[in-house]
Amino acid sequence: MWRKRMSIFLAFILCLLAVLMGRLIQLQLVSTESFSKNEVNLLESSVRQRSQEMVIDNGRGSFLDRNGEPLVHQKIPVLILFPFLKNMDWESKRVASIIGISQPELLAAVDKAKDPFAFGEPRPLQLTPSQMEQINKLEIPGVFAVERKYTMANSPAEQLIGITGENEKVFARRYPDKGLSPQTVIGLTGLEKSFDEFLLPDGKSKLVYHVDGIGGPLFGIDVKYVEPANPFYPVNIKTTIDKEMQLLAEELVDQHGIKRGGLVLLDIETNSVLALVSRPNINKNSPYDSKSNGIDNMMVKQQIPGSIFKTVVAAAAIDHELDGPGRRFNCDVTIKGTPDTNYQHGMLSFTESFAKSCNNTFGILANELKDLDQDLLDTYARKLSLLGPVTWEGDFYHFDHFKQLQDEETGRVFLDNDARNDANFVAMSAIGQHEVRVTPIAVANMMSTIAKGGVSEMVRVAYGVEYKNGTSMLSFPQEKLEEDSISPYTAMKLQKLLREVVVNEEGTGRGLQGLPYDVAGKSGTAETGVYREDNQLLNKWFAGYFPYEKPRYALVTVNLGVTDGGGSVTPLFADMVKAIHGVDNK
Repeated sequence: MWRKRMSIFLAFILCLLAVLMGRLIQLQLVSTESFSKNEVNLLESSVRQRSQEMVIDNGRGSFLDRNGEPLVHQKIPVLILFPFLKNMDWESKRVASIIGISQPELLAAVDKAKDPFAFGEPRPLQLTPSQMEQINKLEIPGVFAVERKYTMANSPAEQLIGITGENEKVFARRYPDKGLSPQTVIGLTGLEKSFDEFLLPDGKSKLVYHVDGIGGPLFGIDVKYVEPANPFYPVNIKTTIDKEMQLLAEELVDQHGIKRGGLVLLDIETNSVLALVSRPNINKNSPYDSKSNGIDNMMVKQQIPGSIFKTVVAAAAIDHELDGPGRRFNCDVTIKGTPDTNYQHGMLSFTESFAKSCNNTFGILANELKDLDQDLLDTYARKLSLLGPVTWEGDFYHFDHFKQLQDEETGRVFLDNDARNDANFVAMSAIGQHEVRVTPIAVANMMSTIAKGGVSEMVRVAYGVEYKNGTSMLSFPQEKLEEDSISPYTAMKLQKLLREVVVNEEGTGRGLQGLPYDVAGKSGTAETGVYREDNQLLNKWFAGYFPYEKPRYALVTVNLGVTDGGGSVTPLFADMVKAIHGVDNK
């Protein structure tokens, strides 16, 4: 009997040893980088237990403006101190003297530290090249002067660039075969999202110091500077943004009290975004807060355009010869034919109607166009690039249909086909109401198209991808939009109409006279159907280009959800023109 029991006991012991051996194999060989449901990296955890480290650069790529200026991150020369210094006799007085502080202040900072840190954080003391050289010559264990990458506190064009974060579900869905930690930071919105695969880290740059069981340095083992093996990474995305103009634009938008809206500035020659401002700002503590909507880039979201859309009706009317010089339209009545109690413009020509933004004229023209072809408003909205998308899209590297801005929405004229034959609905659509929706960036591209004589191109927000050393890896060429555009003749006629809006003494853009650059453009005021204390909220626009004779810039300014008594964006447009003139003439 005892032999049987002994056999059972030995079998149990063998099974237990097999289980333990299997567990050990799992820990040491199989699940070293992804242990348990929490995906724990055992190798990293093991290293952390026997070392102290300071990450200098997380390895993720970044963004530059068109001149190579950083937009998101900056490298700051700082003093790195390791906490084991508190248990050592080191040349603290000498280091303090070099960086210009007292020895007690330096020692107090070290005494409080539990992990390696940059002196002065969260606002680290910035060292000079001379100070860095002097400190590193001392060769003190745990004391290093290095350039560390920091995220800018207030980075420009934040909605355009987008945000990053850890999201294991999105990471697993996006990169099922990547050999990276699920805790890898990824792009969640904007360009960070669009270019995420280019920006993923190839490894961190860090200072690693091996320590003993109580946290002291293991002498004889030098500090190691660990960096990715590939010297060309991380890459940078060279955007089309001009940092100086972007900062000026943000300052002016805030000065003019734009709470919801912003502006888009295009370089007409390259059809590229020089500045893009979206308000409200991103709530850094809660980016996806539904109350603020700061995460949304309002310049690529559908908005109600109001009279900006009359440009589309004008283009169609010109091509179908409905703009005869002898025609007169009754602008003493509303679009419904009732007496207009607000505006008494009398009988106006087509050109005067556009300059003064007479609703009745364009309601009549839209219905005449409908009788010719019910799809003409859609057709010309597409010719003028308003239906989008307009930002760069195409085959790029090994991506099919790569989109520079994945969050861009498209525009529309009608939702319901029956509306195309409804006279009242068509008239209201002609003045940018009812179901008409466009994005500000598409409106900017419409102005660029007109200014270039009908040449319609994709809007670029990035010129290309650059290696770490600044050489080009990939570039985005200028590309025409696939849709047919307006003819040079139609563009020329529209140019004159847009200029008349400004030069006409009763034009809706007369406030832009006398600027250092001559402006052509169109205003718009759209009813939203949303009320605040019995006051309907409006979208107020001004879109145009300048200088008129030799166009260089297309600009759209928009203020969303404001009351009738204020919120005009013409002053913002004017100030932006002045600011750009100042930059051009430095």
